[in-house]
Amino acid sequence: MKRKLILVSVVLIFVLVGCNKEDTVATENLDDFNETGMPIVDEPIELDFFARQAAVSNDNWNDVLVFNEYEDMTNMNINWQMVTDNVITEKLNLALGSGSLPDAFHTTFMSNSDMMKYGEQGVFIPLNDLIEEYAPNFRKILDENPIIEKQITFPDGNIYGFPKITDEEFIAYRTKAKPWINKKWLDNLGLDMPKTTEEFYEYLKAVKEGDPTGEGDTDIVPYGGREIDALITYLKGSFGVANKGTSNAYIDLDPETDELRFYPISDAYKELLEYLHKLYDEGLIAQNIFSIEDEQYRANTKKGMYGSTVFFALTVSVGGEKVEEFVGMPTLEGPYGDKEWVNVTPQVDNKSAFVITNENEHPEATVRWVDHFYGEEGMRLFFMGVEGETYEINDDGEPEYMDYILNSEEGNTIAQEQSKYLTFQGGGFPSVTTEEYFQGTAESSDEAIAAAEKLKPDLIEEPWPPFIHTEEEMDKLNSFGSDIAKYVDEMEDKFISGKTSLDEWDDYVNTIKKMNLDEYMDIKEAALERYEKN
Repeated sequence: MKRKLILVSVVLIFVLVGCNKEDTVATENLDDFNETGMPIVDEPIELDFFARQAAVSNDNWNDVLVFNEYEDMTNMNINWQMVTDNVITEKLNLALGSGSLPDAFHTTFMSNSDMMKYGEQGVFIPLNDLIEEYAPNFRKILDENPIIEKQITFPDGNIYGFPKITDEEFIAYRTKAKPWINKKWLDNLGLDMPKTTEEFYEYLKAVKEGDPTGEGDTDIVPYGGREIDALITYLKGSFGVANKGTSNAYIDLDPETDELRFYPISDAYKELLEYLHKLYDEGLIAQNIFSIEDEQYRANTKKGMYGSTVFFALTVSVGGEKVEEFVGMPTLEGPYGDKEWVNVTPQVDNKSAFVITNENEHPEATVRWVDHFYGEEGMRLFFMGVEGETYEINDDGEPEYMDYILNSEEGNTIAQEQSKYLTFQGGGFPSVTTEEYFQGTAESSDEAIAAAEKLKPDLIEEPWPPFIHTEEEMDKLNSFGSDIAKYVDEMEDKFISGKTSLDEWDDYVNTIKKMNLDEYMDIKEAALERYEKN
């Protein structure tokens, strides 16, 4: 009895010591921590952040204007571990698997399943309460946009990451690559802007058979692209498929039943392929579109070879006098009256922009650190830099980059000059992309904004974000799900090019059904139900 009593006493002593130690750490952190204002902490602290290094971004965030300035403001020194795109997956898996964790992951495109897996294991800390207490800028965004909170909340009710958000009204960004048509050729041919798929076909045919340049050019192509996918995506909404967006490939809602649908086996999708095959078979689409290299596509576009294309703003992405002949096209109405622009980015397009790990001894300060970039002052710092150094306020009271960034003496692009001082290039960041601050990009150009206005009336409402799958579901999707995706993509190209006749459509459908399609759809249905319950 005496021995038991001693043992219990020892256990209690250790428990009490452990509790006191945790309380002391928390108190010490908070004693030096300011809940509002700057600096965030009175005495400097250091944190280790793992960050994705995009090729177009600054290559050393340990010594870059934006974060040097922010370190002075916050008293928080970040040791940045930069990881390049080509090894990001390997290094991310190594960090998570080895337990050698940073204090936070920044700008990684971590999968939703990994976020849920490591969140449930406690490797990533839940942010719900911390957001309520220490993230007023981000909390305001959630209050004003409930759909964002729905999109970032995991099935267990927790939020495990600060996301990259796009302002709902920044349509030029959210509509991604846009359709362009050579207005000069259109006028020379005496045609109006195409409004239907049939009128688009007639324009392409007129380019091939006529002389749109007036100079007898023989190397012009009615439609050219970097790949066929952009054209397919443009036309999906004209044939009534992908009506919930493109973040979850191959699935949408059947308009007749309002049930989940695998649209690559639908009659509507077949008619889309028939239309595209007709264009390709008649030589109205560049015959090398399945193999052309990006560099060659840009050179052809700059040379003025194409009568139409789907790409980002051409004056910024390609350049040259010829591209100034292009204007944006509207969404096309299909043969049955379908007319939607489906390629719309959800407001949240990366849930893992900023994830805090259980190694972090300063979670409150870290949340305040990242929350700043969701407010007006922080967004301006992140995208524009420092007033008087990288930007100035113009006569209209708006910020704009200084001339040495806009007109590089070294012949650099705006993006190359920006990256000397800023880090947002390459995407994935924890902040909000807005038209006001996302300057000098293809998406913020005047032509992109004008083109987006033509698409705006036909945008689908509330596109689905990428669904969150359990680890077990991902194992299945990585096996037979990958087989289905590979087969659909291969057959898509073959049907369009004519290598496989559309007379074999039934065999194609039956093959997919035998590839565990029912189980595939059960997985997607379960993910959709979880999303809708948020």
